[in-house]
Amino acid sequence: MDEQIRNLAVYALPVLFAITMHNAAQAYAAKYFGDMTAFAAGRVTTNPLAHIDPFGTVILPALLYLTTGFAFGYAKPLPIDYGRLRKPKRDMAFVALAGTAANFGMALLWLLLGMFLDYFGVTEPFPNRVAQAGVLTNLVLLAFNLLPIPPMDGGRVLFSLLPNKLAYKFARIEPYGFFILLGLMLLKLLPYWVIPVIAVAQLLLQVIVYPLSAILS
Repeated sequence: MDEQIRNLAVYALPVLFAITMHNAAQAYAAKYFGDMTAFAAGRVTTNPLAHIDPFGTVILPALLYLTTGFAFGYAKPLPIDYGRLRKPKRDMAFVALAGTAANFGMALLWLLLGMFLDYFGVTEPFPNRVAQAGVLTNLVLLAFNLLPIPPMDGGRVLFSLLPNKLAYKFARIEPYGFFILLGLMLLKLLPYWVIPVIAVAQLLLQVIVYPLSAILS
């Protein structure tokens, strides 16, 4: 139990920042492409209170983790009216990918923090574990949200890329998206998507930080 509580403390800030930046980035992108709904709801902000759902973001994940060792939760739904985007079919992909970009950027910042902690000889385990958790949390969220199933971000991107006829047929499965996702979880198939996507993202991160790592070493 003590170890679980320590893990909750380690992951608390990374999870909070990951969710906040993901939602704020998508809200800003929606505003940029013509939909003011999220902006009017006060979601174009880095204030976590605007994005977290007290039960879904805090209570439920903590209870699940402490009782089962598995955490699952959700943020406050982001109000986006895709019909108000200037070019809805195209622009919804940019809105979806804005969240992915935000999580990738956050993973990069946490990775850089870990590198600097190592460079300056900070050996205390807690800040180093938080930095590692920050990278992992953002990469997992990135990979999970890129699942090509509506209403996940990956589903929005795939809808945008498909020809119109196929796209609107694909969109019909959105009401069943949660059940498809639940089935993938129960069948333990999610790792076959999440792990490769994380591996690619990690490779990109290493390429980006390689010049700096060479200097610091």
